[in-house]
Order: sequence, then structure tokens, then C-alpha cells
Amino acid sequence: MEEKKVFKHCPMCQNEWKTRDAFLDDNTLKLNGYGVDFERLELGLFYFTHHVDGCHSTLAIQAGDFLNLYSGTQHSERRTGKEGCPGYCLQQDQLDRCEALCECAFNREVMQLIKSRQNGDQQ
Repeated sequence: MEEKKVFKHCPMCQNEWKTRDAFLDDNTLKLNGYGVDFERLELGLFYFTHHVDGCHSTLAIQAGDFLNLYSGTQHSERRTGKEGCPGYCLQQDQLDRCEALCECAFNREVMQLIKSRQNGDQQ
């Protein structure tokens, strides 16, 4: 028997998103946080809240599942705590773009792409 593969399911209401695109296009999901993993950036977590009646569960998805959304510059040096670093990675609910020339900044660009898509902006 072949196992049915889904991108993500909601642990509260059991809704399933079969693909990443279906997940990102669902306007009941909102990106509301990011937890960095400084050792392996792809293991950081993006937090989404499922805004439907009776649910409002938060889903965590590894950053690696979204990294190929971004094709821009990725810096090789981590600048956390150094001059020019606003410390956004240390604030889970801070979703703004980071202008620091830091290896962590690309995850913040991925967040901007996700938020833009959730808002229905053209890319």
C-alpha cells in the first residue's frame, strides 16, 4: 500500500496541505515567527498560525523547506551581535528584513517572500 505524502498537516484540526504551494497559498495561514538555529540555518523554524474557527494552532516548519524560494545573495559570515546587527534573529516574532551582511539574513528574505505570497502580491 502506497503511503500518501503531504507537505504538512495541522495537528489540531487535521487539515492537510499536499504541497508547499498549497500551504503558502492558503490565506488561513499566517507566518508569525522564526526561531533561528545558528549552527545549521536550514534547521531553523518558521512558525505559522492556522486561523480557522476552532483551531488557531501554530505549526513549525524547518527553514530548509523554504530556502529554494530565495535566489539572491547569501553571505558567508555570521554577524550576530556585531556592529550593524539589529538582533532580529534573537526575537522570534520579529519578521522584518535585515540589512546586515550576515549569513542569517537570507532567512529573513525568505520570510519576506512568504509574507508577500500570503498577501497575494505578485512576484
